[in-house]
Amino acid sequence: MSIAPDVTPDATPDATPDAAPGLRRVFIRRLGVAARLGVYPEEEAAPQRVLIDIELLVTDDAAPHGVGEDRLERVVDYEAVANTARGLALAGHTRLAETLAERIACAVLAGDGRIRLARVTVEKPDIIADAEGVGVTVERRRG
Repeated sequence: MSIAPDVTPDATPDATPDAAPGLRRVFIRRLGVAARLGVYPEEEAAPQRVLIDIELLVTDDAAPHGVGEDRLERVVDYEAVANTARGLALAGHTRLAETLAERIACAVLAGDGRIRLARVTVEKPDIIADAEGVGVTVERRRG
């Protein structure tokens, strides 16, 4: 892991798990929703397929030396994270993929104090015929 000189040693600049500061990576891949997303009138009028990826850096109370208790309460609930993302994507029309990704990242950070970093990708796979998808990735960190 490389750390930029202006980053404090306990801040991880990407969503890579790091046992030294006690961090694990939690992810949700390719969460599919039919959302009204885009700047064109047809994108406002009708939902389109949108894929959402979420990566979180979460404090790991057992790192770096042990195995934590096998209890749901000690980990981030990915179903709750997915429901948050899904709810925001389906809550009316959003013009920009960037705005949706930012909303999701901020809401996820606000939802669980153990989350240190949220990286969210919003992809529109059916917009450009000769491309697999277009989209954006944003990253937000706690404090």
